[in-house]
Amino acid sequence: MAEINRIFKVNGKPFFPIGTETVYAGYALKPEEHENVFRGLKAIHGNSMAIPVHWDAIEPKEGKFDFSSVDLLIADARKYGLKLVLLWFGTWKNGGMEYVPEWLKANPKRFKRALNAHGRDLWSLSPHCKATLESDKKAFTALMKYLKAKDSVEQTVISIQVENEPGIVGTDRDYSPEGEAAFKANVPPQFIAAMKKQGKGATYDIWQKAGAKETGTWSEVLGWMPDAPHFMYVWHIAAFIDAVAEAGKSAYYLPMFTNLWIPPKWWTLHGAQAVDYVEREILMDIYRWATPHLETIAPDIYTRESRAFEKLCDIHTREDNPLFTTETSGDQNMFRAIAQFNAVGYHMAGIENIIDKDGVVYPAAQHIADNIQCVASVIPLLLKYQGTGKVHAVIEEFGMDSFWLGDLEGYLGVVQFGPPRMGVPSDYRHRKPPAPAAGWNPNTAGRGLIIQAAKHEFYLTGFGWRLHLRPKIEPDKNRSVQCLADWLFEMPEVHYLSVDQGYFDDDGKFVTVIRRNGGQIDWGLWVEGDIGVVRVRLCE
Repeated sequence: MAEINRIFKVNGKPFFPIGTETVYAGYALKPEEHENVFRGLKAIHGNSMAIPVHWDAIEPKEGKFDFSSVDLLIADARKYGLKLVLLWFGTWKNGGMEYVPEWLKANPKRFKRALNAHGRDLWSLSPHCKATLESDKKAFTALMKYLKAKDSVEQTVISIQVENEPGIVGTDRDYSPEGEAAFKANVPPQFIAAMKKQGKGATYDIWQKAGAKETGTWSEVLGWMPDAPHFMYVWHIAAFIDAVAEAGKSAYYLPMFTNLWIPPKWWTLHGAQAVDYVEREILMDIYRWATPHLETIAPDIYTRESRAFEKLCDIHTREDNPLFTTETSGDQNMFRAIAQFNAVGYHMAGIENIIDKDGVVYPAAQHIADNIQCVASVIPLLLKYQGTGKVHAVIEEFGMDSFWLGDLEGYLGVVQFGPPRMGVPSDYRHRKPPAPAAGWNPNTAGRGLIIQAAKHEFYLTGFGWRLHLRPKIEPDKNRSVQCLADWLFEMPEVHYLSVDQGYFDDDGKFVTVIRRNGGQIDWGLWVEGDIGVVRVRLCE
């Protein structure tokens, strides 16, 4: 059993954020457009919105703060009963300085920019500039003080992202005089201490191979490698972020994180090369060791390839780093993150890509809305059973018509995808099976969750599949079966106390809407997007 670090809480109780991110801050939209994203998220049953707060909006003049844009966010969130994850667009946003105030942009002598190897300044601020750090800390602390005064009782804002995709584009590190001094300096002692304490992993292995030196520059400690200068620079960026987070938390405690884009090499074109997973693991080590005031480091994962998604989730799921995504696609990988990697929350990017100007879901994005609704329907169960091995992802991949769930504590389970082979669901809304698709489509493929709450109690939610359960019996009592159809017919059937369609109320209690019987359960325990949650209670 894995202990889940529930970093998000409301009134002291664990909270599982499921929803979307929007790229627009409140003041950047017309009031009706701004409200529409909240209305749309509520309509698809999300419970939280990740949304930016721009430094240039709250401090248009140095030392003079205006929080009207924050007021707008909080007001709309409260109106629709949603929680907020604020994204602090401060020193860095996507490796640049677009959202710092004009008074800061216009003063490069005071607020120094990063330089490339040719001495040319870049549109990115140097993490070695104390003036920039102090100004960012002051603005962020002012924001946190304002949130404490305005929202500490209602707790509309549940978390803060500190910076957004921090780094620089166009160079592996800052070649300014301050950057050069940092590059020639010894590795910070806390980095060595963290490596020794962890005692394993990619960074530790490289250190051991280089001679396990406990002092020296980054190139000396990690050995000669092309990315050593960049790792040094990443440490200073992460330490900058941690200093901002520490200052903010001193004013008002909220869980904080930062997000990293993939691939991680900011000095190349974004997305121009394949992910180096070893490098990614090293960057995670550096970020985690340099940011004790952050609860987690969140990856931006846009790949839809299942094995790559799993690998990235694995790298970002650690004892010191619960998995949370604030930018990702809303496809079926959502269920992998939640079931296999115990994600403590999931935000997909761009609600503007899901809903139109009237808050109606675009037909092409209906699968994303369905996935969010699916996860939202079983949050009480996720909070209770994640980490126990009782939460199972159901995901139809190319060429797959069924898969074994295996041993389910006294039962064996198999999932079938697509229309029923024999018989059809027979409640009044589902008398005709859906027409077979003209080929496999990842957006409409079967997906969902199976949660075993007790030996004889299961909960199902999802789209386009059926679960078959059979009692587990001694091997010598099993007859030889050659295929799934034989297995279904040859194994003894299970018996049901009840099979109910329903939902969980605000107190986490299951409420039955429809009781299934007879032909509705003869051909498998089926799920579709409009039936809510299916509760299955078995009789020995």
